[in-house]
Amino acid sequence: MTEYGRGPGSEPWHPEDPLYGDQGWGGHQAAHGQGQYGDQQQSYPQDPYAQQHQNHQQYQGQGHQQQPYDQHQQYGQQQNHQQYGTPQDPYAQQPGAQPQYNGGWDTGQQAAMPYGAGPQDPYAQHPGAYDTGQDYYGTPEAYPPPQPPGRREAAPEQQPQQQPQQAQQQGPTDWDPDQPQEETHPFFTGADAPDDREPRDDDDDPDDDGSRSSRRDRGGNERRGGKGKKKKSRSGCACLVVSVVLIGGLGGVSYVGYTFWKKQFGAPADYAGSGTGEQVEVEIPEGAFGYDIANILRKQGVIKSSDAFVAAQNDNPKGKLIQAGVYLLNKEMSAASAVTMMLDPKSQNAFVIPEGTRNVQVYGDIDKRLGLKKGTTAKIAKTKAESLGLPDWADDNPDVKDPLEGFLYPAAYPVAKGSKPEDALKRMVARANKEYAKVDLEATAKKFNLDGPWQVLTVASLVQAEGLTHDDFRKMAEVVYNRLEPDNTITNRKLEFDSAFNYLNNQSEITIGSKEIRSNPDPYNTYYHAGLPPGPIGNPGMDAIKASLNPTTNGWMFFISLDGKKTDFTKTVEEHEKLNDKWKEQQGLG
Repeated sequence: MTEYGRGPGSEPWHPEDPLYGDQGWGGHQAAHGQGQYGDQQQSYPQDPYAQQHQNHQQYQGQGHQQQPYDQHQQYGQQQNHQQYGTPQDPYAQQPGAQPQYNGGWDTGQQAAMPYGAGPQDPYAQHPGAYDTGQDYYGTPEAYPPPQPPGRREAAPEQQPQQQPQQAQQQGPTDWDPDQPQEETHPFFTGADAPDDREPRDDDDDPDDDGSRSSRRDRGGNERRGGKGKKKKSRSGCACLVVSVVLIGGLGGVSYVGYTFWKKQFGAPADYAGSGTGEQVEVEIPEGAFGYDIANILRKQGVIKSSDAFVAAQNDNPKGKLIQAGVYLLNKEMSAASAVTMMLDPKSQNAFVIPEGTRNVQVYGDIDKRLGLKKGTTAKIAKTKAESLGLPDWADDNPDVKDPLEGFLYPAAYPVAKGSKPEDALKRMVARANKEYAKVDLEATAKKFNLDGPWQVLTVASLVQAEGLTHDDFRKMAEVVYNRLEPDNTITNRKLEFDSAFNYLNNQSEITIGSKEIRSNPDPYNTYYHAGLPPGPIGNPGMDAIKASLNPTTNGWMFFISLDGKKTDFTKTVEEHEKLNDKWKEQQGLG
């Protein structure tokens, strides 16, 4: 391909070739080498025959007035008739055949622009001609060629192409967008602050270059008299206080965390050994187990932690056998030693009431335990009996010597030093009510024609006082019920129990004279009065109570113990008299 044509040889472009030249906006063909007003201009700086080949729409009848381009160079406005000194193309149109712009875009020129191409050397360069080396529209520095009014581009889209040239022409500017600008407003420089204002604690540190006060101090530190040092001192104190608080808080959190870890995963705290020589009386209430017992021991100073005691109790095979009561223990014992000591009956310091014990004996023992004056508890029992929890069926017979008799249930109770007598009595009556509710006293009373649970309890107290074993209890209960029968002509419904006579005399005598026992009219003297005494004569145990509910049915009417270890029962008077004579002989009463 040659420099001047598209073919392989020297044949030039044919004028009818659509790519040859530019047909102009009005359908006219531009001369070869003539600049066109198109959308785009493609220039070949080295090719004098460079042309732009674009199709333009013809603009006709528009009333818009095109402003001429007056920057740097004017295209076609130097003179009314400007000759284009472009070298003549040998294949271009001949002189006199120049196409004219008819009805095309009005460029503002009044005169026609002839193409003054003379018969010159097509490759010669003439002064004043259109030089290819000075093509103002084919170089990057050139302005864009004039565009038709409908195809002009907006100015901002042309600005990026001009910025490199303008930047080169204007040179470097004073403003650098990457550099932080210094504040000049008085609010930021501190120029608006009064000279006599005292620095506040919340002001920024003057040494901090990034703070607002540092920028203010650079401009007005001299006016403020160097108060930044005082502010810095205050900030130092504040930092010291904050540091102390943070360190203290960190230490507290660490201690709490260590305590929690030790409590959850570490061994529980415990003393070592069997404790000190100091002893303490500890009361374990009814129904206390595990941690309940441990907390009581810990509060009394016996053990160091509840967890250690519960662990020791679980490790001991008999640890669950610890019962309610009062224990005399050493202080600061190991948990294992405390469990072992509480399982030893010798360590128990409970207040125990044996079966058949009379109330008068119980009152005296309470006074001794609490260190009270003799008769204190008996007086409280007599004056406060109705407030100690007796059941509704308790008899209020005026002949009853003690309304609490039979209601101080035989068991072990915690009666610790410093407690009140009425507290101990209430606990005993409550225990009796609980145990009596387990058996049907009402049904037994109806079965044996008694006046209610009160008389059943009285029978049980007589059986408890006279009998020795469970078998004795059942036979003696039968003797009582048989003697109470209305058709009893042998004793005429008299019980004739020595235990009742001893009760009224507050004694426990075995040998009683016949004249004395049969002449005493006291309501509790069963030798003198028929039927049961007014109330119980002691506090029967559950064994005697159950025997009274279920007596034997062998017809026993009499009983006697010759040696105090064995009881002999008989059914007839003759059998009983033989044993009675034998007993008198042993006692020397002949």
